[in-house]
Amino acid sequence: MQTQQDSPTSSPGPFVSFLSAAVIFLCVVGGTLSAANAQTEPPVLVEAEGFADTGGWVVDPQFMDLMGSPYLLAHGLGVPVNDARTEVAILEPGVHRVWVRTKDWVAQWQAPGTPGRFQVILNGKPLATTFGTIGAQWHWQDGGEIDLPKGQLRLALHDLTGFEGRCDAIVFSRDRSFVPPNTDPEMLSFRRRCLGLSEKPEPAGEYDFVITGGGIAGICAAVTAARLGLKVALIQDRPVLGGNNSSEVRVWLQGARSKQPWPRIGDVVAELEAEKRAHYGPENKADLYEDDKKLAVVRGEPNIDLFLEHRGNGVEMEGNRIRAIVAQEIRTGRRLRFVARWFADCTGDACIGALAGADFDLQEKNKMGPCNLWNVCECKDTNAINTGTKESVEDVPFPRCPWALDLSDKPFPGRDKVKPDPNKLGGWYWESGFDRDPINEMEYVRDWNFRAMYGAWDALKNVDKVLTKHKLNWSAYILGKRESRRLLGDVILDVVDLEQDRKFPDGYSPTGWDNDLHRPSPRYNKGFEGDAFIATAEHGYFPAYKDNRSFWIPYRCLYSRNIDNLFMAGRCISVTHAALGAVRVMRTCGTQGEVVGMAASVCKEFDTNPRGVYVKHLADLEKRIRKGVGKVDGSTIPYSNQGERGHGPRQVALAQPAWLGRVGENLARMAEVKTMPAAKTDGVDRTVLLNDGYGKIEDNSGRWLGKGALPHIIEYRWHKPVELGAVRIISGWHNGVRVLFPVSHFQFQHHDGKAWQEVLPAVEGNDNPVWSATFAPVNATHLRLVITQTPHNISRVWEVEFYEPLKDGKR
Repeated sequence: MQTQQDSPTSSPGPFVSFLSAAVIFLCVVGGTLSAANAQTEPPVLVEAEGFADTGGWVVDPQFMDLMGSPYLLAHGLGVPVNDARTEVAILEPGVHRVWVRTKDWVAQWQAPGTPGRFQVILNGKPLATTFGTIGAQWHWQDGGEIDLPKGQLRLALHDLTGFEGRCDAIVFSRDRSFVPPNTDPEMLSFRRRCLGLSEKPEPAGEYDFVITGGGIAGICAAVTAARLGLKVALIQDRPVLGGNNSSEVRVWLQGARSKQPWPRIGDVVAELEAEKRAHYGPENKADLYEDDKKLAVVRGEPNIDLFLEHRGNGVEMEGNRIRAIVAQEIRTGRRLRFVARWFADCTGDACIGALAGADFDLQEKNKMGPCNLWNVCECKDTNAINTGTKESVEDVPFPRCPWALDLSDKPFPGRDKVKPDPNKLGGWYWESGFDRDPINEMEYVRDWNFRAMYGAWDALKNVDKVLTKHKLNWSAYILGKRESRRLLGDVILDVVDLEQDRKFPDGYSPTGWDNDLHRPSPRYNKGFEGDAFIATAEHGYFPAYKDNRSFWIPYRCLYSRNIDNLFMAGRCISVTHAALGAVRVMRTCGTQGEVVGMAASVCKEFDTNPRGVYVKHLADLEKRIRKGVGKVDGSTIPYSNQGERGHGPRQVALAQPAWLGRVGENLARMAEVKTMPAAKTDGVDRTVLLNDGYGKIEDNSGRWLGKGALPHIIEYRWHKPVELGAVRIISGWHNGVRVLFPVSHFQFQHHDGKAWQEVLPAVEGNDNPVWSATFAPVNATHLRLVITQTPHNISRVWEVEFYEPLKDGKR
């Protein structure tokens, strides 16, 4: 039997089985006292993530397998967070040297300033040293010497800035010459011995099926297998389930489920659907993601043992089979050994598969990057609101951030010196890491996202001096990843399969999204080449999507081709980079999990492996697929593929204009939009929906609605002239089967500086929900759509798009 654990120097190796703990121990190294003088007491190690009260600091385990441990992060958005507190037993009085493992998180960019500053406070008094001020890499910063009395020591971490200070651990040593080790294997040994942890993991039990990764795919695999009688362990490294669809990351479900001919695939996903949704700004609140609902679904299954805050980072192999995986508890460092016959990697990063030696692919450059979504909100004077007065809160200041990305003279979404759009700050397109290693450089990428956020807000508040009554409201510190390793199965789904509409005999998981791939946006890339922080989406409309059908992902993409008992579900399935955009969204990932859970039950019934299910028992798998395992019939529960609130009963795709692939970006995205009449729903300005880039017609709540006396006018303004030559309007009402009531009579006009001029002849009698046209090129800064007639006098518009003239000159 072979045990495999990655080290930081292995390739591609992201995972090291490092230890941390929630308790404080005296450290004896190698069976002897660690000090040169054996008369001194051994050092005391305090792990930050184990503080009794973490205060306003958050526990961050994302990079523990690279830098050695989870750590505490002062994620205060520029407002210092509350102290983290604990107590330490000092057995012998006397002078101790203090070491703190930390870093200056912006030093790797030689950025001015030290935003991550914090203090260590002992018995109410801060040490003289300010920490987080030196060192681009994780290291032990010397905190000097202090005379400590015997007994309980009150220890606190005091944040000074609110700008992402971080602390891994603290060491107290009577030996003034002792320096804690900072590299492996010495650091690993030091941590284990200090924390009293065994070299061997503790037994967690034996299971039929062990699933690592508690996102939507992992939840669905676990619930499905458990309902079919398997004993299941579900391992998740966060305190909540849902992954990107949790309150920690806040990405809505997209994709398809409950589709013919397999309408019961998606039943479990349907149980996880949120009742409400939000996309933009402060409306995207934590409670919308219903973390408790996901936990209740899993905890309601007696066949599931749930292990929250455990990170799978070790495997034991028997030939080409996984015998056991090892998971480390985030706050205590305790390791558990999970033995099973079958395993599923639902980690997104293919963590378990990589450790097991599974074949995988990884796009080194030009991949999709992760986001850290964020938003801002306007501060209200609660007293004024309650009393009905017009008094407002005073301006909300924000400090200068010289260490952030310098965006003082750079464009970014939402920036407008006259009328900025706060709803375009921090959305899905605030994305980076396109050319960065998706495993080993993720702390760099997350911190780069932080620098982009703080730099943008600094520019708006302190350079443009706009949004004066707004504040940073929320930001994810957990990365929302899109692309990483992809494990290889017996079938590797490619974009050619999508484009040729290939039918697989084992196609059971439905797509419901176009082939949506992201790349750096050319508009915002200048000056940040190689580290762009704003993305644009490239949409591949394959035949099934155009025809309002699902493409069915084959089961053979859901198990490893060289590890005999390993399944996978989620964004790490067997697919090429070029086809990943169609299969990576979470509703589709959940259906993959359901298929995997069913296949695992076939494995148990017939004592076979995942490949054997396809070769010999496909009919048995299909019996389960036809029946489903949901407590409700998912096909009776509507769902939406749009980020705004609401539910559309089914997905629709309409024909695209032939010229769409021959033009550049949608230039309407860069314009300021005004409407007459103004459109507000529940006090929310819906004008932003007209150029948000999401013309998902299956969701009626994603539309701007113009009501009242005609004409209805939509005006677009650009800061400098743009050359336009093509336009598309997406309008109407989706009734669950088709789109009705598009705007019927309208005209386009541009202003030449003196008067409004016709761009195209007036359109009359339009009945096409996706109307489009090309026209003779015009240079304009001001253009408008004038709607003169529309069904029931209501203009129902998802999107108005403007494009450059066709590159080949053909109209």
